[in-house]
Amino acid sequence: MSSFSPDIKKTIEVEVDASSFHSDSVDFTKDDIQDAESIFHNEKQLSEGLNTRLIGMISLVGVFGTGLFLSSGGTLATAGPVGMILAFVLVGIVVAANQISTLEVACLMPVTGSNIRHVEHFVDKSFGFALGYVNVYSAIIPSELAATSVVVSYWTDINPAVFITIFGVVIIAVNSYKVKWYGEVEFFFGFLKVLLILGLVIVGLVIDLGGAPNHDRLGFRYWKDPGPFAERFVTGSTGKFLAFWKCVSSVVYSFGGVNLVPLLAGETKNPRSSIYRALKRILVRVLILYFLAVFILSLIVPYNDKSIASPTGNAAGSAWVIAVQRSGIKVLPHIINAVVLTSALSAANLGLIHASRSLFGLASNGQAPKIFLKTNKHGLPWVGVVFAALFLPLSYLSVSSGTSQVFSWFQSITSSNLLVNWSVFALDHIALHRALEAQGYSRENLPYKIPGGQYAGPVSLFFSLLFLFTGGFAVFIKGQWKFANFFSSYFVIPLFFGLYIFSKLFFKTKYVKPTEVKLKPLFYDVIDRPEPPIKKLKGWEKISLLWG
Repeated sequence: MSSFSPDIKKTIEVEVDASSFHSDSVDFTKDDIQDAESIFHNEKQLSEGLNTRLIGMISLVGVFGTGLFLSSGGTLATAGPVGMILAFVLVGIVVAANQISTLEVACLMPVTGSNIRHVEHFVDKSFGFALGYVNVYSAIIPSELAATSVVVSYWTDINPAVFITIFGVVIIAVNSYKVKWYGEVEFFFGFLKVLLILGLVIVGLVIDLGGAPNHDRLGFRYWKDPGPFAERFVTGSTGKFLAFWKCVSSVVYSFGGVNLVPLLAGETKNPRSSIYRALKRILVRVLILYFLAVFILSLIVPYNDKSIASPTGNAAGSAWVIAVQRSGIKVLPHIINAVVLTSALSAANLGLIHASRSLFGLASNGQAPKIFLKTNKHGLPWVGVVFAALFLPLSYLSVSSGTSQVFSWFQSITSSNLLVNWSVFALDHIALHRALEAQGYSRENLPYKIPGGQYAGPVSLFFSLLFLFTGGFAVFIKGQWKFANFFSSYFVIPLFFGLYIFSKLFFKTKYVKPTEVKLKPLFYDVIDRPEPPIKKLKGWEKISLLWG
């Protein structure tokens, strides 16, 4: 890194106008510059193969996974139309708060491994150790690759193991050369998702208004009969609330890859502005696309439909496919299923990315073998990719009569891990603000921020922990106990704290006090690596908010 000088300061004031970073309020020492070098030096091994276009679409891919297409029917069956919408609204608010928290921290410290490195820097290295290995544990569980066996069974009776093998090889190949390959594949998948969601919204609206071949105008028929809310476990208002709360976990799963963008910060050109743009636009996408799709779905399928209330374990149980088929449209279900398949493959891709980059983040601070820092000539951390790929055969567990049950277990495990990550992202954000206050800085010193963002961390932390500890509540109701469901919902909690205690005892780490957090090296890096200002969208360019 270059040494700090007035010339550098002048450059940043011109080129990073969009960040509103106040460099004049920070005086840098030689130690600050050395610390900055220490924090970011491993990022130099990685290729900056991702640009703003690719990282923007990757953020979209992360938001819209198989949960929207496959799990939404089960959510509707559990809670009813209004219950489902309320669950998506609640989780959507938490996701929005979490994205604001993530944005403000990641734009200040854009490193590969994201919240693993962040929590080590702002809170405690043992938290990073525990989170890193929880992430690896969750990422190597091939829930989405297992989902492909569910999807392909819609078309054929061929043993799903054949397709799992083929798709597994393809995923490994995509992640074995350049990160740009991964970005371009995800761009293609993401664009298909946007088209599918928009298409489903339009088709669903046509079906609801009676424009389908059967000419049956539905309106709000299913909100009246069987009703707006389903009941679970008990009758009355309590049963409606329990049904609503039970489906929260599956809704969390629907937002599975929402935190992928900061994980790839070290492999992104102009990471601060790219992260800011991508994460900020996620909020727009969630509000427009997700909730619109869920609302339309609630109009065209009754929650007591046996096809979604008792899923068969294949895509024929998708509420979207069922609605389209019953309207008399013959071709569209196959198109839907094909895009759902790409969605599953995209999310399976994410698993290898998440595991390999988490291992890279752990190795950066000596909490995983240094071999995971090895990169190929294209800057790809190939050792982590190989390690993660070794666990793909676990997806063969879904090749049985219990396909839907295995997928449900994988879903619960993934949801629990997501909530742990959301909690830690929120904790990072709170710790950042405590450090700013303790060291005499303010939010104005952050390179990028969202108005009112200081409240995002506490809101996200509260609800993420609430979802985590209550997500598997159904197993404690009389007659509902299943050890497998309990394990998949709650194992991540003792695992996290067990790893945390082990790290405390083995590495003897200390809690980082707000006054001890190294903020100035991060501020210095903002100046040392200037980025061009973000171009404001005008006119029809604003439509790209949906995909770029």
